[in-house]
Amino acid sequence: MQTDPIADFLTRIRNGLRADHDEVVMPASTFKAELARILAEQGYIDSYEVESARVGRALRVKLKYTDNRRPVILGIERLSKPGRRQYVAAGEVPKVQGGMGTTILSTSRGVMTGHDARREGVGGELVARVW
Repeated sequence: MQTDPIADFLTRIRNGLRADHDEVVMPASTFKAELARILAEQGYIDSYEVESARVGRALRVKLKYTDNRRPVILGIERLSKPGRRQYVAAGEVPKVQGGMGTTILSTSRGVMTGHDARREGVGGELVARVW
């Protein structure tokens, strides 16, 4: 039984990069599509698309590599877990790698990066960090 679909999303991306795959496919949800949108906007993945599958919908994520075939994502980590949720106020949103990485938050105004959350003055649940 799968209890944390967001951790599964991040793990599939991590495993796909380690196995040198061009894309990964997983069951889709609106929240996963928002996470993929942020990863694409920040330049960590090439693209993503939600398509219909045999059962439900599937999320196809095209992974991004450098010219010498090294993954663009060096690390991706789940922060808030089902057994231990982590929330931060607007002024406490952490920076990743001194600002070189991205924190992803789920806020009352939707899913956004830590930079956007600090700029808009909103806090929320820490979902993941990417560098």
